[in-house]
Amino acid sequence: DGFSYRTVSRAGDHMSDGLRVPGAHDGMAAFEGRDGRVILITNHEMNTHWFDGSAFGDQYAELPEQTKSLLYDRGNDKTPALGGTTTKIYNPETGETEKQYLSLAGTEINCAGGPTPWGSWLSCEECFESPGTSWQFGRQLTRDQRHGYVFEVASAAGGLAKPQPIKAMGRFEHEACAVHDASGTVYMTEDRHHSLFYRYLPDVPGELQQGGRLQALAIRDQASLMTHNWSREPETPLNTPLKTYWIDLDNVDPVENDLRLRGAALGAATFARGEGLCNAGDRFAFTCTIGGPARIGQVFTYTPSPFEGTPEEQNEPGHLTLIAEASESSLLRNCDNLTMAPWGDLVVCEDTLSHCGLVGIRPDGSQYEIADNSYTNSELAGVCFSPDGKTMFVNIQYPGMTLAITGPWPT
Repeated sequence: DGFSYRTVSRAGDHMSDGLRVPGAHDGMAAFEGRDGRVILITNHEMNTHWFDGSAFGDQYAELPEQTKSLLYDRGNDKTPALGGTTTKIYNPETGETEKQYLSLAGTEINCAGGPTPWGSWLSCEECFESPGTSWQFGRQLTRDQRHGYVFEVASAAGGLAKPQPIKAMGRFEHEACAVHDASGTVYMTEDRHHSLFYRYLPDVPGELQQGGRLQALAIRDQASLMTHNWSREPETPLNTPLKTYWIDLDNVDPVENDLRLRGAALGAATFARGEGLCNAGDRFAFTCTIGGPARIGQVFTYTPSPFEGTPEEQNEPGHLTLIAEASESSLLRNCDNLTMAPWGDLVVCEDTLSHCGLVGIRPDGSQYEIADNSYTNSELAGVCFSPDGKTMFVNIQYPGMTLAITGPWPT
């Protein structure tokens, strides 16, 4: 009662740059704009097959060369990569979307990502594709570039910018990112059944393209590397902080998709499909969508060391804690994207078989329902709040739309 929503963006609508809003809305972040406006950057989890749902439709051949040159992968101008991001300028006072445009193009399967403290969005490719010609679903595809990277999109860019993959952040099926303000460290999840939890230590905080070290999290004094809790005897206890350490990874831009395998061989912990990741006060919260005995989801937190990323952290390490685990009787199912609400609870998007919703998790672990998608079986994604905390934005991935929800949020 008292809540309502407006549609901010809908797949197929015309944008300010003459292109169309792509489908498959996924990860998203909100930034402060001028005069009370909110800048929203949205990922689109598009693959190369879905031309009619892309920003170009059947008009790619007619695009000016200036636009085509700003695609990361043109696919020999026959099968360009169709993922990327759109940016929207939303006026919460009027409920109007005043401008929207394509801000990253030519990437693939842009799933989640994360905002940075310096006002940009890190857009992650959840794929591992190589250059060359291949056949998929009966269609010949050409790729000019490698895929599986993180790209940075400035919130104030104003249009389509030249994409640059941040190769030092690793090549793998990226899911989400979150930045540790104090050290500039970037944490990352990976969407595989036996994935790693990564961190990137930039040589220059805030300048990710300048290079850095990629590492994977490991757990001290634990016999099993798995955190999945799929076995009869759980490997990872609930609400028990576990001391961690970090393992250096080499060859982080591999030809073969083996980064997680090499990390696990060195002792890194593995997770059951790492998904959403967000700043959560003094720690970072992330989801594993098929973790737990019922294989319907776990939520972890990582608390950084006071000396995060320095040699001193071995004396006072960070901690990993399993804070929630879904069961057949629990409200939460197949947790995915998430954010920390202004009132201190986690708000989690579900990606389950039907009736995907938004679930709140209080600091004491209790859960409550916020919303339910009773119209389609699509997952919800990209949940985030406006800088003033008054509006919650969320995406319905299919058919593809962004909603702005307002009402009597807790203060």
